[in-house]
Amino acid sequence: MDPAFTRFASTSGVQTRSLALPLDRYATLAGFTEANEAYLRVATELGERAARAALDDAHLRPQDVDAVIAVSSTGVAVPTIDARIASRLGLRPDVKWLPLFGLGCVAGAAGLARAHDYLRGFPDHVALLLSVELCSLTLQRDDTSIPALIGLCLFGDGAGAVVATGADRTPAGPSMIGRPRVVSTRSRLFPDTVDVMGWNVSANGFQLVMSRDVPRMASDYLGAEVTDFLSEYGLTTDDVTTWVCHPGGPKVLDAVSEALDVPPAALRHSWDSMRDNGNISSASVLDVLNRTLTAPPARGTTGLLLAMGPGFSFELVLLGW
Repeated sequence: MDPAFTRFASTSGVQTRSLALPLDRYATLAGFTEANEAYLRVATELGERAARAALDDAHLRPQDVDAVIAVSSTGVAVPTIDARIASRLGLRPDVKWLPLFGLGCVAGAAGLARAHDYLRGFPDHVALLLSVELCSLTLQRDDTSIPALIGLCLFGDGAGAVVATGADRTPAGPSMIGRPRVVSTRSRLFPDTVDVMGWNVSANGFQLVMSRDVPRMASDYLGAEVTDFLSEYGLTTDDVTTWVCHPGGPKVLDAVSEALDVPPAALRHSWDSMRDNGNISSASVLDVLNRTLTAPPARGTTGLLLAMGPGFSFELVLLGW
């Protein structure tokens, strides 16, 4: 391996990752068609496992689910992955489908926000958020650009799921103790930023677009956005005891710490998730949330879940324990 690339990879903060396929299979993938076929197979398997685990943890049955919000931006599926697992999982035939494509890394937070929106309208319902991202299958072997090298070093594969219940739904057992409630959400898309983050889609598949300005933009804009959002509820960043941040990369996490004026330790679950899994796009913030819930914050405290994504966008979710 090229020593320069080894040094480049060593700065990613990633020690281990999961891959959708055996390592030697990537060298033989013949273009986008084969890669997407692998996406359909593996994403369906992972999606079913993640959904089952989340429902079991919530002491709910698949038949209890009223709506599914599925997020993924690393493959194309029609019917979508959530629809493909419906019969295998045992979902009702009248379940509502809300698939979201194209939101990239922000989609885990955005999916949680959209589940909250849905449950405000149907407060006795159950919503299932499902995220499946197989970033490794977007690899294009002839792309040696800096964004491609960053993606190669940083991104991993995985899935996550969250079960959310409306305010009028009686919790199904003690598993809901220590779980947060969503207080409010905010979406922010900056004008004229379509070239900052995203995909260039061609016959070869998905080519990563990632501007070197991403950390700077996080540093410049996130602090004011969070301050304004919190002020609507009479809060400041000092009132936030729990930060659930998408681990976009070392420079991004450093920029988030600077913008929010919090120490790196406040984002320890984000750093740990990146170290253990890499950046799993939309699924990463769900992993950070899961790590946070292993030792739930104190009752009556406030948290903020946040992520950024294409072109340049923020999704903020205010949490209360």
